Parts: sequence; structure tokens; C-alpha cells
Amino acid sequence: MNSRKTFLLFLWHMHQPLYRDPLTERYILPWVRLHGAKDYLDMALILEDFPSIRQNFNVVPSLLMQIRDYTEGKADDIFLELSLKPAGKLTMEERIFIIENFFLANWDNLIRPLPRYHDLLMKRGVRFSREDAARIAGIFTEQEITDIQTLFNLAWIDPMFRGKDPDLRAMETKGAHFSESDKHLVMEKQMEILKGIIPAYRRMHEDGMLELSVTPFFHPILPLLCDTDSALEAMPGTTLPAARFRHPEDADAQVRLAIQFFEEVFGFRPAGMWPSEGSVSPESVELIRKNGIKWIATDEAILSASLDISLRDGDGRVVRPDLLYVDYEINGISILFRDHGLSDLIGFVYSSWDPEKAARDFHDRLVRIHSESGGHAPAVVPVILDGENAWEYYRNDGHDFLNALYSLLHNDERFECLTISDYLRRYGRRRRLENLRSGSWINGNFAIWIGHEEDNRAWDYIYRTRKDLVSERTFSGSTKDEAWMHLFAAEGSDWFWWYGDDHATDSAREFDELFRNNLMAVYRSLGREVPDFLQVPVLREDRSIQPALPIRGFITPVIDGMVTSYFEWLEGTYMEVGKSGGSMHKSESIITRIYYGFNADTLFIRADGRDSLKDANDCNCISIHFVRPSWFRATAGTAEGRLYRKKKDSWEDTGTILEYAMDEIFEIAIPFKAIEASEGDEIAFYLTADIDGQQLERYPWRGHVSLHVPPPDFDAMMWY
Repeated sequence: MNSRKTFLLFLWHMHQPLYRDPLTERYILPWVRLHGAKDYLDMALILEDFPSIRQNFNVVPSLLMQIRDYTEGKADDIFLELSLKPAGKLTMEERIFIIENFFLANWDNLIRPLPRYHDLLMKRGVRFSREDAARIAGIFTEQEITDIQTLFNLAWIDPMFRGKDPDLRAMETKGAHFSESDKHLVMEKQMEILKGIIPAYRRMHEDGMLELSVTPFFHPILPLLCDTDSALEAMPGTTLPAARFRHPEDADAQVRLAIQFFEEVFGFRPAGMWPSEGSVSPESVELIRKNGIKWIATDEAILSASLDISLRDGDGRVVRPDLLYVDYEINGISILFRDHGLSDLIGFVYSSWDPEKAARDFHDRLVRIHSESGGHAPAVVPVILDGENAWEYYRNDGHDFLNALYSLLHNDERFECLTISDYLRRYGRRRRLENLRSGSWINGNFAIWIGHEEDNRAWDYIYRTRKDLVSERTFSGSTKDEAWMHLFAAEGSDWFWWYGDDHATDSAREFDELFRNNLMAVYRSLGREVPDFLQVPVLREDRSIQPALPIRGFITPVIDGMVTSYFEWLEGTYMEVGKSGGSMHKSESIITRIYYGFNADTLFIRADGRDSLKDANDCNCISIHFVRPSWFRATAGTAEGRLYRKKKDSWEDTGTILEYAMDEIFEIAIPFKAIEASEGDEIAFYLTADIDGQQLERYPWRGHVSLHVPPPDFDAMMWY
């Protein structure tokens, strides 16, 4: 063994959240497809020019599952659908969606290099206003829309493939005035790249150029599945969910299913595992070991906490290389700790640097580590980070930087880049680690995924759904297995990433909807009614949808299904259904506006349709679902207006007949006394349009309407 070697272990973590909506089977965001065309394959193929640079690729089963869905024609997303649709056949709503969303790419590195694409962005405006969306969409010609569709998808194809493929090179040279056949060619090339990912990974693993490892199936935070109280070790004062979640059997299933799926895809069992977000605890590591995994990795912050020693000084300089740059063993499993600083330089810093300068800086830092590690034992330097998210911030998708860095390492005999299993087999020291601190690669704790009110609410939703699933005795076999997979999907970390105040995204509502839809799918799989609590968004700002105006006084409308007088609903309020959703919410929904108001004794609700509700063939019943008080529901349409009360798992008719009418509009009166609501109580509800007992649409499409039972003198108070 050459004691003066420094071993460099690159591990690229390949992951995207599960974008498939389990209720519709459609993919609601396109990032598996787009990152698949831009990031996963080229990251492997670039190594063919540097045979001495061996690396490690960690893949998440839920990502592999989605890649297979696309390549087997089982996946569809709204971006794909609208990319393929001829511009002349797009509705105004679809044109708005394209103008709003088909510039979702790094403007400097993906859009600006394509001049026509950048010109179209400037025409739209960099500060796009949704309120002005229809006007802006209207100023684009059909040819310009076709060019946007084509260039959006072309920009998300890696420069490596655009340069080597003659057809794509011709598209880039053409630059504008694309035809429908041009556009379809770009989409076909996307799919060809996706189809190459898994075979290339398998081949390069077999050739020893890279090692494939795995993450638990749906990317959950294993320590929190084992026990949410594990968060207290690093955050002793944090507020935890109302119900303690302690289900190591779920963590075990996520690990076991990941290994099984990985073996199905690649034909061998993985030796290593990157726990989701580098999250570890003694309990989770032990169950990983019991499933046959030989090595794991996490962050240096966990090592520092476990040893109770500072590894760096106040300036961030490593002061204990003898402790950081060595592999460890705990209870029979090898564990490596990444160099946080080096990893983050690639992930977050070097993208703004000149590529050659960045590569030299990284190499210089490695030389310093090599010189400071001493001559008595080799240093092992794990560099671990996301394998896809950084590159759109780099010029030329990071190829200039990676080529420069790999060239420096390839030509420097002081360094050897290895797969982790190869390093452990040939050079591993396995220093014993007596204690392992629970935490993740982000600040050494679990604050991203628990502690915030939204995070805790999401954990309580999982707890309640899991409890109902376990109690279900009617179903077994494939139906029960399907329900469990939906629950496991909801346990993924990605939903929690966007809850709370830690991170922000324009897609937060889509993530919230996917999380709750996975839990709803548990009940759907079992043939059970979805409980109303899952209709309440986790996102605080979406729980109560604000009306256009405050309620200004008492109303007493005539319940006749007609707009009897302009003034009868004037002192109440209303909301436009289409304005409480996203840009692709159905523009032709059955209900277009909801009115509501009250007097001292009664709640009044009105729903206006796009046409007369009397003649609506796609709706014969309107239901009012009360979120608070949650044990009541009203239905009206096909027979008498009835009020139901929930007892255990069934709805029982209370015998209360409600006054309602469905003619030109829908109107209903619900006495506060009938739903056991008193002065000051909050009432929250949403409506559904139903046909023959089946729910068709929901209003508002997320969240609910909220109001409080007024005092008897409310009307008089509003006059002052």
C-alpha cells in the first residue's frame, strides 16, 4: 500500500421526488424527464474519457421507477402533453400555462445560449404577472409558441448530446422557426437519452468504472420513521408532532423494498447505501446492516457530534484530518463521513467561478489535505452531493469544470479516485466508532423535516392514516400491499422539505397536494371514504381561502334556485372558484363562483355554475363537507336536502331536512343549531359536485371556506 496516496471517493446522489399523482396516475411536474435528459447519463459517460476516475452513483428507487415509466410509455405530464400539442390547437388556458412555465430553466446557462429562446423570454418579460397572463399570451404568434415548446425541451437536453447528435446539432443551428416535425424530433431524442440511463449505469458498474448504491425506496428520513423522538437528540427544545411516530418496521420496509427493486433493475444487490439526506441514528443504521448493506455514508457534522470533537477551526479549516479522513466501523457496518466543505464548493460555490480556476482551487485543497494528513496512513476524502441540481447553474452544464478537474486528478499520482467498495476492500482501516449521533447532512439535525407546525401536521396526517390502514381487516394481498406503498410514498422526505419556513418553491402547492393524495390513495385502495382531514392542506396559507370581500351584514335570501334579487346576497361574500387554484385548474368547471353569508341563526351557501344547474348533465348533487365541525355533511340535489352525522366510519342521516333549491343556481340554508355550532365557533367547509354518489369536482379545489358564527347583534355592529 502506498502510504502517500490520498483516496478520493466521489458519490453523486441521483434523486427526484415522486411526481406521479396516485389519484390520476399523471405526473404533475416534468423534472424526472428533463433532468433525465440533462444530468443523469452525461455524468456517467464523461468518465469514459478518464478511465482512472472511478466514482460512485447513488440512485433512489423512486427515481428509477419514474425513469422506467417514461421509457415504457407509462408516464405523462402536463408539460409533455402541451409540448406535443400543435400551437394552433392550444386553448388560451394552455397558452398561458406555456408562457408561464416553459421558461423554467436557468436563464443565463440554459436560455441565453439559445438566442431565439432568450428573445422570446424578453418578449414575455422577466417579471411575468399572472394577472396580465391572458394579454401576454395573446401577443405570441403560433410560430413563436411552437418555438417556445421546442426550445424549452431542447435547452433541457445536455450539451454533450446536443453536440454529438447530428439531428440535435442541426436543431441548435436552426435556432428558430421550428416545425411540428422538428419539435417531435427533439422530444424523441429526449426519450432516447432516458432509455440509455439504466443500461449505461449497469454496464459501467460491471466494468468497474463506477459503483452503484441505493437509498431507501421513497427517500424517507429513516431515523424519524424509527422514532420521531430521535429529533430531540440534536434539537432538545423542538416541538414534536401531537402523536409520537415510532415504526421502525416502516423504515425496514423502505430499505428492504429498495434493495429488492435495485436488484430487479440492475441484476445484483447493492453493497452500499446513502441514507436519505445522510440521515442516521443507531436504530436506523442497525436495520440497514441487518438488510445486508456493507457501507453507508453521512456528513462530517455527525462525526464531530459523535466524537464530541471539533474537526474544524473557526475559519472552517480542518484541524483533525486524522479523524475526518478515515473510514469507520460501527457494529459491523462501514461508515464514511463526507468532507462538507469540499462537497458544498461543488454544489453551491464553483458555479459562479471560471471553470479552470474552480478546478485548480479544488485540486489545491486536495493537495493541502494530502500534505497535512501525514505520511503514516493514507487519507480518504469522501465528496458527496446531489448529482443533478447544481449543473444548470454552471456554464455548459458543468462539463468545463468537470473536464478540468478530472484532467488534473487523472494526471496527479498523489490521488486515486475509487469506488467505495473497492477502497474498503483494498485500503479500508475501519476505525471503530463507539457512539453514533443522530442527525442529517444539513446542520447535523432533522429541523428541515420536523418541528415546524406544518411539518408536525404532516407527521400527524401520516400517523392517522397509518393507524386506519393497520386497523383495516377486510382487505389483504395486493390491495393491502398497494395501500402500504402509497403510505410509504407519503413518508418520503421531499414533501417535508417544502413545509415550514426552511425552503420556498413555486411548486409548494403541488408538493402538498401530492403528499395528501398519496395518503388519500391509501383509503381509495381499500375502498374506504377519504377522511375530511386530508382535504385540509398542510400549507398554512392554503387552509382557509380568503373571499373577495368580508361579510358586511346579515342576509336572508329566498331559497328558490334563482337570483331573485341582486340585493339578497349583497351583504354576504363570494369567491371565484377559478382563482383559488393554479394556472391549469379546469377552466370549464361545473361551479364557477361560491357565495356565502348568514343571519343570527342560519348559514346560507350558494353555488353558481357555468350554465344553469337545472340542466347540468354532469352533476345531480351538491355536497357540503364540513371541516369544522368535521362530523357533519350536507347533501342536496337528487332528493331532499339531508344532513348527515359521522359515527365511527359511517355517515348516519340525522333526520334533519334542509331547505335547498337547485335551478339556475344552487342555494341551501343550514341552521347553526343543526350542526351544533354556537356563537364564535369556527365553521369551515368546502363543496363538491357529485353525480350518483361519485365526487366530480371540489370547490375550492384546495383548502376550505372559513367563517365564525356571528353574535346576535352582528348586523347592528356592522353599521358602526
